[in-house]
Amino acid sequence: MKIAIVCYPTFGGSGVLATELGISLCKHGHKVHFIAYKKPVRLNNLSENLFFHKVNVPDYPLFNFQPYELALSTKLVEVIKDNSIDLMHVHYAIPHAYAAYMAKMMLKDQGIHVPIVTTLHGTDITLVGNHPFYKTAVNFSINKSDIVTCVSESLKQDTLDQFDINIGIEVIPNFIDISKYVEQQKKCDFENNVSNEFIIAHVSNFRPVKNIKNVILVFNNIQKEIPSRLLMIGEGPEKEMAEQLCKELSIMGKVEFLGNSNQVEKNLCHSDLFLLPSNTESFGLAALEAMASKVAVISSNAGGLSEINIHGETGYLTHPDDIELMSEYAISILKDPRVLDKFKNKAFKQSKAFDINNVVPIYEKIYKKALKGG
Repeated sequence: MKIAIVCYPTFGGSGVLATELGISLCKHGHKVHFIAYKKPVRLNNLSENLFFHKVNVPDYPLFNFQPYELALSTKLVEVIKDNSIDLMHVHYAIPHAYAAYMAKMMLKDQGIHVPIVTTLHGTDITLVGNHPFYKTAVNFSINKSDIVTCVSESLKQDTLDQFDINIGIEVIPNFIDISKYVEQQKKCDFENNVSNEFIIAHVSNFRPVKNIKNVILVFNNIQKEIPSRLLMIGEGPEKEMAEQLCKELSIMGKVEFLGNSNQVEKNLCHSDLFLLPSNTESFGLAALEAMASKVAVISSNAGGLSEINIHGETGYLTHPDDIELMSEYAISILKDPRVLDKFKNKAFKQSKAFDINNVVPIYEKIYKKALKGG
């Protein structure tokens, strides 16, 4: 198949998943064309089966805000015609599904039919999509897709609750490439880290929804009881607040802000515990990456996190703002080496169910279904 993938090219989960999916599809013999305003961050090496097409948005003085949806839909038409694309797979409802539908209508006028598979990832439904300024367009875009998928049962229910959906939604979970984490773990074991400090980690885009303040507060409680350091991986609007809070708590020397990374597994493989107290989380890819790195997880019980992190086995779940209980759970895991090993091993075992090799064939079946008319 020849597949056009539209995604955000940033460090967010939807862009990461779309990129990893496209790369894997190429290994399965498909030709994949990524279309975005810049090359996705994890799209390192292009090949004879893997392509990138940049969406250029002209800076026209008439517009206060340049019309990306128009530029994207036009680019989709161009790429589809030039490369005989079979279908579009768009990640995120707006503006991608909306632009894809416009492209589909333009192509229809030329006698070309290209189905749309739309994958919902979370904030396109729970935050952005549910805003009254966008809700009608999001509802329209979902219903005009040929097939709709989402990344968790929780997100599916949120979508059905918040929108007037007249099309079926299929749940296909997010995934990781287990082999990459296993290989990294071997390197970590070889390095033989002998530090007497436990490593706590957090990975996100540092938006308010990720509850960054609570990450710092929980770690502060942990480090009072157990020698430990905190790795903060990512960038975003809450980073400055987090740094200031660390200074106020006099723990700046125990916290490392590492910025964005294309290879978080290199940091996670040295970690013991992962904190993710998000207010909303449609799936929780960062938690899954931690589990694949044999890291126990303390997370909120928001959204789809309970579908990944099994309470009392791979880690613990709490209310997003229950700092004291999160701290108690964390300390109870870290203070006993045997307990910590048990949680780490169960976390890794759970993560294997989400291996990319289990999930990509499901998408291939979805594509074939779309090509047959849904």
